[in-house]
Amino acid sequence: MELIDQSLGQLARRISGATRVFDAHHFDFCCGGNQSLRSAAAAAGVDPAPIVLELQSLQCRSAQDGERDWDQATPTELVDHILTRFHAVHREQLPELIRLARKVEQVHGERTDCPAGLAEHLSAMAQELESHMRKEEDVLFPMIARGHGAMAGAPITVMRMEHDDHGVALRRMEELTDGITAPRAACTTWRALYAGLRTFRQDLMAHIHTENNILFERFAPAAVH
Repeated sequence: MELIDQSLGQLARRISGATRVFDAHHFDFCCGGNQSLRSAAAAAGVDPAPIVLELQSLQCRSAQDGERDWDQATPTELVDHILTRFHAVHREQLPELIRLARKVEQVHGERTDCPAGLAEHLSAMAQELESHMRKEEDVLFPMIARGHGAMAGAPITVMRMEHDDHGVALRRMEELTDGITAPRAACTTWRALYAGLRTFRQDLMAHIHTENNILFERFAPAAVH
């Protein structure tokens, strides 16, 4: 199958660096990973030809780099990777981001470009994400570890729906922060906050991609459209 007719999720998991290309074009490869590159480009009104060429170049490079191919990992290895690389990291990131957001709002609340409501939004995200991760840790991941992943269709459907909610929350976070772009006169705390938000966004998108497009595809494949 040609690259243009493969899903964003397939391309993201098979080609190292593809996620950066998709993010640059605002293609939703994590929650919307089942749409084809052709469909995503058409919806965005962009020419897919340069994107295909860039992906082909990345494909050649990734074949030479020898990076860990998580598509070839066992389900147990994937679960362990998700727990250490994403779940543990999010639990460290969000409390500090909330603290910084509160400080920025308290000090600069009179400014029109202050991200008013950001701390409250991040707090809600933290609660939703913690609930989501607990469900995976208490229900879904143990099922997979016991070799019962084939019977996990129902919880996987729920997790994918919650991932969609996380995607909506990320977009709201971007709206509150002018695309996570600090104003020129921003203080050090403000800039540190936005740097942390960018890292959190990248990590959460990679988290959702790893689950939706790699782990969950093993047991409940999503149809490409």
